[in-house]
Amino acid sequence: MTKNINHRGHRVAQRCSVPLFIAIFLSAHLSAQEHPSLTALPNTVYVGADGKYEANPDTAIIEFSISAQEETSGAAYDRASKQAEQVRQILRSNGLDPKLAQVGYYAIQPVYDYKNPKRKLVGYRVNTTVSVKLKDFAKIGPVLQQLARADITDTQQLNYTLEEKDAAKSKAVEDAYRHARDSAEAVARASSRNIGELIYASVDTFENPIPVRPMMMAAAAPRANVEMAQPPTGEFSPQTVTITAHVNALFQLK
Repeated sequence: MTKNINHRGHRVAQRCSVPLFIAIFLSAHLSAQEHPSLTALPNTVYVGADGKYEANPDTAIIEFSISAQEETSGAAYDRASKQAEQVRQILRSNGLDPKLAQVGYYAIQPVYDYKNPKRKLVGYRVNTTVSVKLKDFAKIGPVLQQLARADITDTQQLNYTLEEKDAAKSKAVEDAYRHARDSAEAVARASSRNIGELIYASVDTFENPIPVRPMMMAAAAPRANVEMAQPPTGEFSPQTVTITAHVNALFQLK
């Protein structure tokens, strides 16, 4: 009997000489194109099954854009740079590292008065995007409110994600494997046999993304007397991240 194990591909192959030939193929929610090329072996049962694990997100991502328009390109760039520094200062005031604000490249474009037949140049606009990653969800509300009061941007997008996925992937794979083995055992019982050792397995994992939440924030300066909508706080329960896995497994039949 010979066994070859490849941990990277999650594959195990075994050759055995058994006079009785029973090869059973069972799959759950898997198209023909997704099946790996596998030669049926005597006294084996091949199954496929899905599993999942729902994990709480560990990172909140606030994304928004900065736009500044002035008569000269230098003035527009300086204003946009000051707005980016305001974002860093907001983070500092909340006890957060200002490096959490990832500022994109500054794009400068001329602004024309198209009502003028000669298309008169009236100024320059500088645009950039900012992404802030927060691990402490209790900071989300204060940061969003201060960004709105600073009148830096009109629209913010709040999204949650799971950056530390390894543990969740392992749980999803374990769930898929349990389903696969249960299916194999059901087939074995129906044929008055028992399930033996695992001799082949392949694994795929997927993450179901959480939809981005666009948030319209009222500017504080012209609407000082208007009560702002409360953003999510530390008590807000974000949607869980679902990690799914598919396991194909080949078991020996006793």
